[in-house]
Amino acid sequence: MNFDFYLFNLIHGLAGRYKWLDYAGIFFAKYFEYVLLFVLFLFLILQFKKKYKIFLLAFASAVVSRFVLAELIRFFWFRPRPFVVFNFVPLIQQSPVEASFPSGHASFYFALATIIYLYNKKAGIVFYAGAVLIALARVFVGVHWPSDILVGAILGILVAIILNKIFVPREGIEPS
Repeated sequence: MNFDFYLFNLIHGLAGRYKWLDYAGIFFAKYFEYVLLFVLFLFLILQFKKKYKIFLLAFASAVVSRFVLAELIRFFWFRPRPFVVFNFVPLIQQSPVEASFPSGHASFYFALATIIYLYNKKAGIVFYAGAVLIALARVFVGVHWPSDILVGAILGILVAIILNKIFVPREGIEPS
């Protein structure tokens, strides 16, 4: 058994043991992303004039990593989801014909977290923690392999760093 299968079984193996843990996994895999986006929206509203360029860059990074690069990789390299391979019903609804690799959720939320971290370390740490919770929960509920998450996270982080270097001049947006 390879390391990806081992990690998947270790994390997903906790599913079904405790009802509260299943509910937490479902919440973080399916709904917590809306909490993060709402918090980001609140930051945008409260500091629009000072920080709108950061938010635009964060969303651009997230969208490019998730909806362009991750989808391009999925087009050329199809990997079935764990619940398809092991033939079980995941804790959240997910299309069985949709590719698993790389994780779009991981690429999106790690890209957001990276841009936020570059300009506000404390808020960035909170967003990284949220991205990790979402990513682990996606493995827990059975819709991603750990390597899907790892590659999605790396993709999101790299896209954010590259777009930040391209679009933000050295004397541009000041980190806080």
